[in-house]
Amino acid sequence: MAENATVEEYMTRDVATVDPDDSVAEVSRRIVESDGHTGFPVTDGRQVEGFVSARDLLLADDEALVFTVMSEDLVVAHPEMKVNDAARVILRSGIQKLPVVDDAGKLVGIISNTDVIRSQIERVTPKKVDKLLHTLEEIHDIEATEERRSVALSELTPTQGRVYADELQGRSYELEHGLAEPLVVIDNDGTLLLADGHHRVMAASRLDIEEMDAYVIVVDEGGTDLELGMQRTAAKEGLDSLEDISVVDYARHPLIETTERLQEERR
Repeated sequence: MAENATVEEYMTRDVATVDPDDSVAEVSRRIVESDGHTGFPVTDGRQVEGFVSARDLLLADDEALVFTVMSEDLVVAHPEMKVNDAARVILRSGIQKLPVVDDAGKLVGIISNTDVIRSQIERVTPKKVDKLLHTLEEIHDIEATEERRSVALSELTPTQGRVYADELQGRSYELEHGLAEPLVVIDNDGTLLLADGHHRVMAASRLDIEEMDAYVIVVDEGGTDLELGMQRTAAKEGLDSLEDISVVDYARHPLIETTERLQEERR
């Protein structure tokens, strides 16, 4: 992702809103029943009038109308604003979501801190892909191209024999909140080698996700039967599918173990 990525590329366009004349009780109920909403833009048609958060509703009378408790001094973003600039606004203002309005002040979307994090994650992955692509070309004297597509998890050949149970928890959270970066896969004449993303894939499998977004490096072997090093390693370790990956429950990150040992030594 380019450094000049805009808010429009990452914002959510289908925005849940409330009316200025809705009651506090009604909006409170919507927050409780919603999936992760902590507040709503207040709109008259598509014109943004303010924003009402759960905090605004806490001490308000149930029968009060939203326009009497909403925040009118509203921080908003423009679709052409850079994501990095939106990130600074979110960080410095302490808010979680920025309504996105056009030149006429009409609501066209909303960008959250989660969207900003996702934009940063997606900028990292292409660098990994580019480095791996050029390494493959140099080592094997071949040409390779890159494409973005969905891949079926059942078609992946793992190149790593084990993953850690504690890390799977974090990857599951990322997947459930749309934060997981794409996989990195090598397509060697139809064999899809999973180069990066084993924990993400195993977490996805547990969540019954069948396909994932991936950066795919397509190898042009020039008519030769090319066997990559990681492909030989996978064959040597008997890795044919995700079922061959072991989930290690007892092994944790070395720094966590060190911290725990230090705590035990102090007791």
